Amino acid sequence: MVTLNVNGIECRYGSTKILSNINLNVKPGCFIGILGPNGSGKTTLLKSISRVLKPHNGSILIDKENIYTLKPKQVAQKMAVVPQYNDVGFNFSAMDVVLMGRNPHLGDFQMESSKDVEIAKNAMELTNTWTLAERPINELSGGEAQRVIIARALAQEPKILLLDEPMSHLDIINQIELMDLVKTLCTKNNLAVLAVIHDLNMASRYCDTILLLKDNTIFALGSVEEVMTPENILSVFGVDSIIRKNPITNAPYVIPLSPKKLSEEKNSSIHVICGAGTGTTLLKTLRDEGYNVSAGVLNVADSDFETCELLKLLSLSDPPFSAITDKAHEANLAMIKNANMVILTAVPFGLGNIKNLEAAIEATKYGIPTYVIDETPIIERDFTHGKAISLMQQLKEHGAIFVKDSTELPHSIIPKNNS
Repeated sequence: MVTLNVNGIECRYGSTKILSNINLNVKPGCFIGILGPNGSGKTTLLKSISRVLKPHNGSILIDKENIYTLKPKQVAQKMAVVPQYNDVGFNFSAMDVVLMGRNPHLGDFQMESSKDVEIAKNAMELTNTWTLAERPINELSGGEAQRVIIARALAQEPKILLLDEPMSHLDIINQIELMDLVKTLCTKNNLAVLAVIHDLNMASRYCDTILLLKDNTIFALGSVEEVMTPENILSVFGVDSIIRKNPITNAPYVIPLSPKKLSEEKNSSIHVICGAGTGTTLLKTLRDEGYNVSAGVLNVADSDFETCELLKLLSLSDPPFSAITDKAHEANLAMIKNANMVILTAVPFGLGNIKNLEAAIEATKYGIPTYVIDETPIIERDFTHGKAISLMQQLKEHGAIFVKDSTELPHSIIPKNNS
């Protein structure tokens, strides 16, 4: 079993300190994701571990031996690297490139044996590149070439694999296949992996440990659940986020939120009467524009309610599949009275939520500017035997402003480039 220990390293480019006080223990079978903003030292850390950049201070040990006292071939027999940028230089065939991964296991001037060829072939089959074996590397697409380079690393039969943004040239299916493969090698072959990953949710899905860098040092190190928190993501990336459990993988799922335009933050409050998902985009747009946004009354199971929860918007709700209660209706009217504007979306109306349409009429009586998004004719979404049609006519008579869709709302509410 090969272990890697990074002990208090400090890395510099000239007089510029890039990393400081980095401590890390890498055990067989672990999958460590290295995350952080641009310039935080992620690639520098991998360069230092792979002998490209010798630390200014500290040490890096493989099985208690300092890698900088070992010969390159000794290190390459235990550790393989997939760099961020891959330039083979000569137009070798893909098979020849993968066979280069066997060099650490060959003697001087020794040719590859049938066993080496078989190992290279297996690596190419694992990475779905065997069909590219005879193709010149410089004629492959970026994604194809990336998979060939990964196959070369696997052909080394390493115990430790370093990946620097391994998914940067891959489409989504190849990203998933690659990460599935690496995860399988971790669990079945006890391969230790350190990977620089920009996609927070890919890291959350596949890694068991997250190393979070900020200001050129370790900000957080631990399990995915420990590190992937809204507080950490805000501190490191400057982005508000919501963490939910992925219903398929059960891993934390990061939902980043667009920053509010604080420099243009409005003092206005907008109350949105919506439901059945008709308000989701509008709620987010208004929130991103810096308005104080509220919504109601919504059923707890409604997707617009979930949007309010995700965006941390004030909303009124009733239990799933229940009619709006008098208490909730009164609360809705109170919220409307405190709003500077009301927007009614093209929500379907049944007897359970007809009070929301009545609330919109009350908004016009209060003298509050009320906009009605009428992209779907009310006759197509009236399930109240005509009552909703009648109330919609009253709404028009009381001065509500009807628009075809949200793009027709005044640009003072939603700028044209957001529509």
